[in-house]
Order: sequence, then C-alpha cells, then structure tokens
Amino acid sequence: MKIVKTPNTHEDFTGLIRRLDAELTARYGDGQSEYDEHNRIDPIDTAVIGYVEGIPAACGCFKVLDPCTVEIKRMYVTRNLRRKGLSTSILKALEAWSRDLGHTRAVLETGKGQPEALGLYQKNGYRVIDNYGPYKDLENSICMEKALGRNFGSARNAG
Repeated sequence: MKIVKTPNTHEDFTGLIRRLDAELTARYGDGQSEYDEHNRIDPIDTAVIGYVEGIPAACGCFKVLDPCTVEIKRMYVTRNLRRKGLSTSILKALEAWSRDLGHTRAVLETGKGQPEALGLYQKNGYRVIDNYGPYKDLENSICMEKALGRNFGSARNAG
C-alpha cells in the first residue's frame, strides 16, 4: 500500500468517508445521527489515503486538540481489503506524522458496536479512558489514548 499525505478535502478521501458514513449508519441505524456533528471536520491538511494498486483503499486523519494532543479521526478500510494490515499502516502513519509535528499524545473515539476497531487500537497500544469532550455523555462511545513519545530522529529535535 502506498500512503499519501493530503488535505481531508481530497476527492479520494471524501469518497472513502462517504463509504465509512454509510457503513456506520447501516451498523448503528438512527443512533448514528447523534454522532454526525462530531464526524464533520473542518478542512485540515493532516489526512492520509492508502492506495492499493492505484485505488483508494484506506484513510484516516488527525486534528490537533492542543499543543500536545491530536485526535485520530475517520479511520476506514474498504471492505474487500480488511484483515490485511492496512488499518495498522494508516494508524502508524498518522502517529508518526503527529510525532514529527511535536505531538506526544493521541486520543480517539470509537463505538461499542465496532469490536474490530477496538481490537485494532488495543493491539496498537491504546487504552480506554474516560470519555472526553463531546463524547462525555454519549453512552455508545469508547474513548482511548496513547502516549506517542517524542520523535528524536526528526530535524525539529536534532541538535
């Protein structure tokens, strides 16, 4: 898979997100509408798209919450390419990019009805935390965090 950094307005990213939203609506039904406002992200430059044989197959992005913390958002892999490690590759790319920018902590929210997402995040070192921000009172939400550490190999930290 080739991973490309891009704004979240890129047509391949938005196409994958439409598929993600349709899948979440099918999974959660009317309850998904409660999350719609939290899934809309202002235009940001911190998205990635994973291409397999030139076709957009996976995506994710992060938004900066504070100088130390990013929130991982909109992770998705097309159905036909799941269980091949693409989601881990996307997640690791987002974490590395976040570290390169000086962030040391990642948080995220996922739903109780997404056991595969929970497994992905736990396998990659995320731990469950109290629900934060807009998810505090949403019963279906599970929030997680991971310390990203510092990227001492980056030019920003060299010297």
